[in-house]
Amino acid sequence: MNTTRKLLPIACLLAATAAPAARASADNPSATPASAPLQLEWDARLRHEQVDDDAYSRDARADTLRLRLGLRANFGSGWSGLLEGAGVASAGEHYNSGANGRTQYPAITDPHGGELNQAWLGWRNDTFGATLGRQRLLLDNERWVGNVGWRQYEQTYDALSLQWQPLSTLNVRYAWLDRVHRVAGPDALSPPARERRLDTHLFHLAWTQGAQQWTGYAYLHEDRDVASASTATWGVRWSGNALSDGNGPGWTLEAARQDDYANNPLHFSHDYWLLEPAWTQAGLTAKLGWEHLGGNGRHALQTPLATLHAFNGWDDQFTVTPPGGIEDRYASIAGKLGRDGFAGKLGWVVAWHDYRADRGGRYGSEWNASLSFPLAAGLSGLVKLADYHADGFGHDSAKVWLQLEWKGRQALADAR
Repeated sequence: MNTTRKLLPIACLLAATAAPAARASADNPSATPASAPLQLEWDARLRHEQVDDDAYSRDARADTLRLRLGLRANFGSGWSGLLEGAGVASAGEHYNSGANGRTQYPAITDPHGGELNQAWLGWRNDTFGATLGRQRLLLDNERWVGNVGWRQYEQTYDALSLQWQPLSTLNVRYAWLDRVHRVAGPDALSPPARERRLDTHLFHLAWTQGAQQWTGYAYLHEDRDVASASTATWGVRWSGNALSDGNGPGWTLEAARQDDYANNPLHFSHDYWLLEPAWTQAGLTAKLGWEHLGGNGRHALQTPLATLHAFNGWDDQFTVTPPGGIEDRYASIAGKLGRDGFAGKLGWVVAWHDYRADRGGRYGSEWNASLSFPLAAGLSGLVKLADYHADGFGHDSAKVWLQLEWKGRQALADAR
């Protein structure tokens, strides 16, 4: 694992040398009002990822460039639409993308190629909205339903989604999912890794009062291609801060129950809970967390539609919950390098995880760290590290990412 760890000082040097060249600007001059009849939107991301996994004799490295390009139309009277494509180019094949068959390398799920990312038509007024077509869906913290935005390809859904807001404090959402398009891309060697046919119903209700939010949800997920992935999940979530300015104590409490559902041939019932107290002061936020995904030794609670990279460590050891379940106990601290000027725009995070089985022994531990920095209007940089130490599950693994991303939008026609 020496190769990846040698990249740590290089990554830090890159961040340090990039900082003086940055132009501090919170506004994107290319941003345009949502009312413009026709807009061009783009998201270009250049990334180097390196993986040093003790299970392999070779390190993996991927240098990829993703361009997401879309046309957004606002037709008036509440109608709008989006047509968006995504393409990924890679320099070299020194990694297992899931589509190139290079299994002698560790996995980095960023294959080259292209696909239709979003294509939807929507209507919205002050209280009701509806969207039909291939779209992005994000619910709460994306623990159950998300877009896996970290990978170069995005997870999107062929869906009908509805939103009703009868009160300013109450939001009701429903979505029916017909298909999920996964981050392994359309050329993945495994067909279920490309996309899956679904008959999934998502019910979500959120009530916001001041700095607090209460959420209730029911996710009835039927996977027509992988029957054992079909589950019914019912849960509640409470998050908030004691003070309206966000300082002082904060918390997230969540509990859910997951059972087999629809065509699933298995029979199980698993618990989920999250306890996450936090404290924010002087621009720093410290958190302690305990996340529990139940398992019985034969089967465990799963979250197949989640943005999995955001949970249980950035090394992605637990994108599939082991049969014994997971107890993830963690601590993190995040903030800015300064209060004013450019230092006030440099964001950093350090986190530590201890992983244990719900039934069984210890899995391992992991350190995560990142530094993000603006470079110009719409352009940002990121240095990110993950270091997993195995103790009964998997193998020691370390990863490093160096990334530049440019986002923007430009009106192609003026509002009349």
